[in-house]
Amino acid sequence: MKAVGSLLILLLVFSSVIQCKHYKGAEYRTIEEYTYGRFEVRYKPANRPGVVSSFFTYHEITSETGWNEIDIEVIGRYKNMFQFNVISPGQQFHIRSNYVEFDPYEDFHDYAFEWTPAYIAYFVDGVEVYRQNGGHVSELVHPSKLMMNIWNPVYENWVGEWDDAYLPAFAEYDWARYWSYTPGTGNYGTDNNFSFGWKDDFTSFNPERWEKAEHTFGGNQADFIPENVVFNNGIMTLCLTSENDTGLRDVNPPQVMWVREKYDSSIDVLFSEEIDPVSGSVPSSYLISGVTISEALVHSNKKLVTLQTENYDPALGYNIIVRDISDDSEPANTLNVQAVSVTKMNPVSFPLKINVGGSEVGEYLADQEWSHEVEYGYMQGDVKNWGSIEINNTDLDEIYRIERKGIITYKLRVPNGTYDLKLLFAYNSSEFVAEKVFDVVVEGDLIRDNLDVSALGGMNTAYEVNTEVEVQDEIIDIYFPEEVDSNFVNAIEVDRISTGVGNRGFQTPDDFKLFQNYPNPFNGYTHFTYYLDRPGELGIKIYDLLGRIVFIKNIRNAVAGKGAFTWNAFDKNSEMINSGVYLLNATHSNKTHSMKFIYLK
Repeated sequence: MKAVGSLLILLLVFSSVIQCKHYKGAEYRTIEEYTYGRFEVRYKPANRPGVVSSFFTYHEITSETGWNEIDIEVIGRYKNMFQFNVISPGQQFHIRSNYVEFDPYEDFHDYAFEWTPAYIAYFVDGVEVYRQNGGHVSELVHPSKLMMNIWNPVYENWVGEWDDAYLPAFAEYDWARYWSYTPGTGNYGTDNNFSFGWKDDFTSFNPERWEKAEHTFGGNQADFIPENVVFNNGIMTLCLTSENDTGLRDVNPPQVMWVREKYDSSIDVLFSEEIDPVSGSVPSSYLISGVTISEALVHSNKKLVTLQTENYDPALGYNIIVRDISDDSEPANTLNVQAVSVTKMNPVSFPLKINVGGSEVGEYLADQEWSHEVEYGYMQGDVKNWGSIEINNTDLDEIYRIERKGIITYKLRVPNGTYDLKLLFAYNSSEFVAEKVFDVVVEGDLIRDNLDVSALGGMNTAYEVNTEVEVQDEIIDIYFPEEVDSNFVNAIEVDRISTGVGNRGFQTPDDFKLFQNYPNPFNGYTHFTYYLDRPGELGIKIYDLLGRIVFIKNIRNAVAGKGAFTWNAFDKNSEMINSGVYLLNATHSNKTHSMKFIYLK
């Protein structure tokens, strides 16, 4: 959770008095407090901008000097990212915005963190992905409660813009586990330093271990109420609702949030919530005067629909009428009719140069925030202007003096094709210390690990990172996961190498396709990505080299577009397996694709 720092506000934060806010959230917290251990959860967060779904430990403080908190927070505005945050005394934030290759909202995944006197390590699906061992770790000594909550913060720069159309929002939790820290005598976790404490499968409310919170705090638009902690079919759901329709129910039909044209003359339609893929796939549900809708493809997140068109003229302006679209709740709610203007493209010219954090300077365009209305922009971050300092190895001092720090991602809309991407950095600080170390991920590829601009370029010196990028979804996605302190970038340049025919070629697969798993080889968990040209059943079978089936999974209502699933070799649906080569067969629409991969114990 996030908070602001005065004693008066802190007293309000933990007041049990409900403040009668218009929104109602939920928090589930242990009665007992824990010092050190491994904390695990399997959950599926809420896919809504402006919403945080969390799992964390927290010390009930009376002043900022005692602050101890370890967070896993999934922020609904980001598709491939969630946030780790350690808050130490003095309310010092130690943030990692961690990139993942899967969409965390589409399925349940396992998340965990180990809290020890020497380090804090984070895990995703059994694999360690990040570790902190700085001096602040030794300050985390206070007994803390284990908590989960869902809420909508007021901080738009952090979580995005809130809209009432996103209600209700649900975060689903399958189970939670606690392992005590027992170095030298344990049998689990890093170096077998942890011993089993308990597991809760969330079949029902356990008042001996848990409590349903009844409070709110500064910066939270919602009150936490017990009615919004719901147990159903072995899942605990934390609900974010209006004050009139609480609990696990949805009475609101989906709404169209925006419609935007694309380079290949297709059109994207974004809904406020997950829709029924059957109703969303009917072309006649989308009407544009003078334009034929040949196909409606519902993406795997069930919120985005791509309309393939005929005789669409990008020179004209269009309105679209959307009708008879149902959500995926039971009973379903149906959008009868809604008219929306189609947002037009404003195609960029190349080379595209952006003064990140600053205004227009020469060939460099002014920075701007990302939305469906713009062609490029940042998501999160603050501007730092270093004044009139001189920058070495460049004549673009004005560009390198301004940076956007704490940035999560930068996005650019371009025609599908291949591009040369250049990221410009200058380490400008009052002290020569390695206080800004971060990764750079472009289109899912880690192109720089532990980038330390101060060590590579020196103080007040221009430094560049170049890479070639292949784009298949008309958006270049750049992420900057923090390793030490904050990240930053000064400018971005993009130039075209090649594009589709007429700059309008749509290059996503036109058929069912299966991509190589990651990681491979693996131990425990591995992720498989696929692309479906149409909705329908997807059958998964995994064989050993003797032809014996060790795993079966049927995704009965798989939607069109890119999707993924995770195989846990120790899952209850898998047979006990040995190290070796395995074969996966995936079948869809009478077509089968296969791949080999390696499991290592």
